[in-house]
Amino acid sequence: MTGQRRLKQLVRERMARTGESYTTARRHVVRPAPTAPPSSLVPGYDTFGPEQHRLSSLAAHLLRQGGIACSEALVCGLAGGIGFMYAVFEYRGTPPILTIVAQHHPDPWIESALRRLPVSFAEEHSTSPSRAVAALRDAVERGKPVYVSVDRARLPWHSGEAAPATEPYGVVVAGIDGDTVFVDDCAAVPHRLSIDEFAAAWTGHKKGRHHRIVVETVGAGRPDVEGAIATTVAHLTGPVLGHSFDANFGLSGMRRFADQLRDGRTRSGWQRRFGSPESFGMAMRRLYECLELSYTAPGGTRPLYADFLDEAAGMLDRPALAGAAKLFRESGARWSALAARAEEHAGEYGELSERRMLLAMIGADVRETDERIAALPPVPDLGADGRAALFTEMADLVDAARDLETRAVEMLG
Repeated sequence: MTGQRRLKQLVRERMARTGESYTTARRHVVRPAPTAPPSSLVPGYDTFGPEQHRLSSLAAHLLRQGGIACSEALVCGLAGGIGFMYAVFEYRGTPPILTIVAQHHPDPWIESALRRLPVSFAEEHSTSPSRAVAALRDAVERGKPVYVSVDRARLPWHSGEAAPATEPYGVVVAGIDGDTVFVDDCAAVPHRLSIDEFAAAWTGHKKGRHHRIVVETVGAGRPDVEGAIATTVAHLTGPVLGHSFDANFGLSGMRRFADQLRDGRTRSGWQRRFGSPESFGMAMRRLYECLELSYTAPGGTRPLYADFLDEAAGMLDRPALAGAAKLFRESGARWSALAARAEEHAGEYGELSERRMLLAMIGADVRETDERIAALPPVPDLGADGRAALFTEMADLVDAARDLETRAVEMLG
C-alpha cells in the first residue's frame, strides 16, 4: 500500500497543477514512457491507449494514421458527446444491477464520428472466420488499421470482467506479424494476441459477426460540428427511442435517478433496492465505474465534451459555446464528486481498481487483481439512516448537475 499512497500523492500533485479530475490525472501519472513500437505495425500507427475516453482515442488514432489530425475531444463531440441513460436491472438470485451510460447513447460511437468527417470508410461483416481473418490481413498489408468488434471477455486482459457476448466491444488491429496480432485497446503499449486468440474473441461477438471498419480515403471539407451538437441536444432533451423507456434518458433520466435516490418508501427506491450490504456495495461500485471508467470519460464525459465545445466555438464563431462548456465542466465536477462518494463506500474496491488501472495501462497481467476484486466481502452496513443520508447527498449532486446541464443545453440550442 506504500506504493499506492505514493501514487495518490503524485496524482494529487498533478491535479493541483492542471485542474484535472482525480481519475484523469491518475491516467496521466501511470502512463508509461513511450517505447519503440513493433516494426510490424501499419505505417503511422504509433500511439496506443486512451487519454480520457477509450473509444474517442481509438478513433483519433485511426484518423491520425489516415492523415486527419483530430483531437480526442473533437472526436468525442462528433460521435455525439454526452448523454445520460439510467436503469436498474433486476434478475432473480442476483443483486440489482445499476447501469448509467454517461456518453452519447445508443448510436454507434466510431461510425457516428466517421460519418461527420470528410472520410470514406468500409464497414463489413463475414460469416466465415477464415474469410474474416483473410480480409483483416489484406487490410493490414495495405497499410490500413482495422477497427473490429469483439467479445470483450475473450480478451485475456479483460477475462475477469463480466460482459455479455452480445455487447460489442471495439478495438483496433494495428498490425500483424506472422501469427501475432497487435491490438490497440486500454494500454499505452500494443496488446499482443495469437491469431487464434484474436479470432476466438472476434467470432465470440455473434451479433456483429466479424464486424470491421477500415478508413479508406480522406477528402476535403469541414466536420459536421453543428449536426453533432444538435444530436447531443436532442438526446439530452428527448425523445431518444420513441417509447416509454425514454423517461430514463437525458435530463428526465437524471430527474428519475435523483427521485429514486431519495425514495425510501417504494420498491424502486434505493433504500429498498440497495438495502442489503451486498447490494449496497455493488451499487457503489457500479456508480463509480459508470461515471468515471466504463463507457465514459472521467466526470461523466462532461469535461471532455467541454473541451470539444471550446474547439467548436472557434470553428463556428459561436462564443456562446464556450459559456456552455463552462457549465458542463461544473456539471462534470458534480458527477466526479458523486463518483468519489460512491468509491468511499465501496470498501477495498477503490484501492484495487487503482492497482488494476496501473497494471492495465502498462499492459501487465491483471488476472490476480480481478480475482481479488471478485472475492471482496460485503461492505460495512451503514444502517437505514446512514444510507438515507448518503443517498440524499447524492441526489443533491445529481440535481445540481442537471440544473447546470439544463442551462448549458439552452445555450447550445
